[in-house]
Amino acid sequence: MSSDDTIEESLLVDPKLLFIGSKIGEGAHGKVYQGRYGRQIVAIKVVNRGSKPDQQSSLESRFVREVNMMSRVQHHNLVKFIGACKDPLMVIVTELLPGMSLRKYLTSIRPQLLHLPLALSFALDIARALHCLHANGIIHRDLKPDNLLLTENHKSVKLADFGLAREESVTEMMTAETGTYRWMAPELYSTVTLRQGEKKHYNNKVDVYSFGIVLWELLTNRMPFEGMSNLQAAYAAAFKQERPVMPEGISPSLAFIVQSCWVEDPNMRPSFSQIIRLLNEFLLTLTPPPPQPLPETATNRTNGRAITEFSIRPKGKFAFIRQLFAAKRNINS
Repeated sequence: MSSDDTIEESLLVDPKLLFIGSKIGEGAHGKVYQGRYGRQIVAIKVVNRGSKPDQQSSLESRFVREVNMMSRVQHHNLVKFIGACKDPLMVIVTELLPGMSLRKYLTSIRPQLLHLPLALSFALDIARALHCLHANGIIHRDLKPDNLLLTENHKSVKLADFGLAREESVTEMMTAETGTYRWMAPELYSTVTLRQGEKKHYNNKVDVYSFGIVLWELLTNRMPFEGMSNLQAAYAAAFKQERPVMPEGISPSLAFIVQSCWVEDPNMRPSFSQIIRLLNEFLLTLTPPPPQPLPETATNRTNGRAITEFSIRPKGKFAFIRQLFAAKRNINS
């Protein structure tokens, strides 16, 4: 058995110290509960084992892969991994974020929009998390607001759920079971004819496409491909090259960032290091520089008025020469 099929002992938690509480989430491959590990409040993901032997083997391999990937990447915008166990249940233990998912948060304030600097701050959090994954050779493949969790103060987000993540050297065709077509890059599910047994190849730019859709959501607080089913959205994106409509009045620079992320050709999409740079540059255009502190005041002893050194300093092209002449007059007098 290869190291990819096993979990290092140092990553295992003692199941006797796990206490599972109320359910806080559910996905295609498991349920998430609030709980405790010893005295620590945690999130506990219980992964489905499946009912058939071949299904059980596949799900266990996916579980081991998720644990090994989560354990090797650390970033303040990634949900912190604590540990895992395989028996009696397949469990992944992570930090518990007391906020809510980005999906629930956006829905709760709808139709109100996020304040633009906050929307861009969230976008930068997401981009930095994905940049970390890509730097470690990991493709997330399931970026969507449901997998983005807010911190308690609702000022930052963290990326969660590595259940569909893959190492870049082990890519494979996505299946319909994920139900996330609205955010998935078209090259993941388009039905381009392949020879029998041939795998569909893609790279980490699938995460960039999904990021573009999420960024659009942050700016509009609307569901992408509104009025369409998942399959209709997939068909529109893959075969009609349709994308969500950009909102009126959006800055051309910001529209460029969004649209460059979801272009059809994956090789034309920017990297996350480029996205971070572009977002930071745009954010600077929104935030005026902080005011410079005024110089300390000095008291004018001759008339009792408080004036600043700045206010009496000669200005202009020949200020230095005027200062020399003024000093000479003072000496002569």
